[in-house]
Amino acid sequence: MEQDLDWFAALSAEDRSWLGLVAQESIARFISWLEDPQSSSTNANEIFRVAPTELARAISLHQTVELIRMLVSVVEDHAVELVDAKARPLLREAVLLYSREVAFSAAEVYARAAESRGAWDARLEALAVDAIVRGASDESLRSRVSTLGWSGVGRTAVVVGTAPARLPERFTAELRHQARRLTSDALIGIQGDRVIAVLGADPRPESVALALAEHFGPGPVIVGPSVREISEAGRSARAAMAGMLAVPAWAKAPRPVMADDLLPERMLNGDPLARHVLIQDIYRPLVAAGTPLVETLDEYITQGHSLEGAARELYVHPNTVRYRLRRISQLVGWDPTDPREGYVLQTALAVGRLGDAGGSLNGR
Repeated sequence: MEQDLDWFAALSAEDRSWLGLVAQESIARFISWLEDPQSSSTNANEIFRVAPTELARAISLHQTVELIRMLVSVVEDHAVELVDAKARPLLREAVLLYSREVAFSAAEVYARAAESRGAWDARLEALAVDAIVRGASDESLRSRVSTLGWSGVGRTAVVVGTAPARLPERFTAELRHQARRLTSDALIGIQGDRVIAVLGADPRPESVALALAEHFGPGPVIVGPSVREISEAGRSARAAMAGMLAVPAWAKAPRPVMADDLLPERMLNGDPLARHVLIQDIYRPLVAAGTPLVETLDEYITQGHSLEGAARELYVHPNTVRYRLRRISQLVGWDPTDPREGYVLQTALAVGRLGDAGGSLNGR
């Protein structure tokens, strides 16, 4: 084994010792099988029983096959010296038959282990997705996702869609397969009639989400905002779930749709996270940039998105209005000249002013 198996030296001394016992047990059971094939077993479970179960985790199926091949070669080369020439063909045939049965038994052992690991991983994945939806951000979440192969490199975004009415057994597996074709970091969970995908390992995970949307079931698909890492994925999940509840208010919402594109609908539906984003990410920066920008945006909306109408009311040139609108777009990332984005900005102004009014009243 030391000479022919490159990976043998990398094992611990204890594992090498156990593997030596397995090799000896294999040969001893072959001799017993030769003497009495009916009462002796070729089951790999019996052969590996001399070693602890941890050994099966220390060596892979490929390494086990290499070990069996080497044992067969050793037995073929040396056992024939113990029999006469007439019996040698029968012995070689017996070696082939026994090694075939042992190889199939070993494959069965590893297949059962893979199935068990797959079922355990599915449960662990469901728990991790549930923790993300609930907003857990402790170290246990990192530990859970790392055992599932989550690399933790790149940003993270959560996608929420609708599950098929009758959920096929292969739906989750196929969705997971498609997700991991697009990015190495992907978790898939089912919660009632919702399908939740957590995507990472990409500077722009939302682009991965857009490519994955066609593999969801029928109905809306909401893409939460990307966050820095998995520990912050709860915020993306909450935004996506809130977007799923609010999306019926936007009759022509695209599929998929970004959760932040639904800020007005989410706000109307009572989502506190949408209110926070509208105030802190849009209204506050506009106010901090100066009165002219806020007045121009307000007048432009009031005049039905008319540059000339806003310019007349503000007593400025239309090019000045155009410049200020462009500054607003650069400042907050929302374009006032786009009808949908203008609606988001209009909602931000209303929510921000209500917040300021409530604050002044409370101050009295």
